[in-house]
Amino acid sequence: MTATDRSVELINAAAQAAADKLAHDIIAYDVSDVLSITDAFLLASAPNDRQVKSIVDEIEERLNKDLGAKPVRREGDREARWVLLDYVDIVVHVQHSEERVFYALERLWKDCPQLELPADAEATRGKAEEYAQAQAANGGAGGELS
Repeated sequence: MTATDRSVELINAAAQAAADKLAHDIIAYDVSDVLSITDAFLLASAPNDRQVKSIVDEIEERLNKDLGAKPVRREGDREARWVLLDYVDIVVHVQHSEERVFYALERLWKDCPQLELPADAEATRGKAEEYAQAQAANGGAGGELS
């Protein structure tokens, strides 16, 4: 079993939307072989709550406008530390960078195949680390963990 064309279409649109809002470390996994509830996970992060909300809003708007997709469930809005958008075919996790490091979802899904993403999304890999180093060099960690 592999992710469906619809899942890949949703993942790519969500990844591009996240990249457009300057998300860090965007990555997607095909989880269709290990989970029956969804085909793919998209993970993205941002260094502050406001940016997490902005990324989530952009993903939701883009998938609705371009693909007619609305999440069946949205969790984590109030704190904007970890927001989950469940589109059935895919699940999007947008996390504050600290939560991303702490929960390390990549470790859970590392044995699943990674999905190819748009170039803009691929270019975000390592951005959280760069941001943390820049913050540290400027005299404050800015709440970032590296």
